[in-house]
Amino acid sequence: METELMRIGISLPDTLLGKFDEAIEKRGYSSRSEGIRDAIRSYISSYELMNDIQGHCVGTIAFTYDHTKRGLSNTLADIQHHYSYLIRSSVHVHLGHEDCFEVVVLEGDGKEMVELAKSMTALKGVKFSKIIIVNSNEISDLNRISDLNGISDFSIGDMNQCFGALIKSNLKNG
Repeated sequence: METELMRIGISLPDTLLGKFDEAIEKRGYSSRSEGIRDAIRSYISSYELMNDIQGHCVGTIAFTYDHTKRGLSNTLADIQHHYSYLIRSSVHVHLGHEDCFEVVVLEGDGKEMVELAKSMTALKGVKFSKIIIVNSNEISDLNRISDLNGISDFSIGDMNQCFGALIKSNLKNG
């Protein structure tokens, strides 16, 4: 069965489009359309994974934002105070006159963590965000894996590989 392709139009800042063009060229895409389709599929996959989060979890929300955007800093602070029972720690870094980088470390109910992340990262003026949420059971599974293999320490790379494997296995089983 052939899928009908729909033509759409989008507006992007020239710097973002330039970076996108560089990325798709390096990845070998034949066109912007292929790159955009792949990016949309990746976004949908990430979104679906976030909606499946449940139970006791740990995680981080890392984001950059324009602190000169009227009311944004106060809104972000209000949201964080509303969800303070989930927040274990946060780090705030000034990147220049306008931009800030913040990392919020979380522990608690996974669905509430997703709500917190969505409420912060969807705000106008938040430029980039990366959300990582891991179910506590998966961490226990990683500890059992390390015990079986006689590994006492994981490097960041090892952890990323394990999380990637867990996500792939969840995608296959879910």
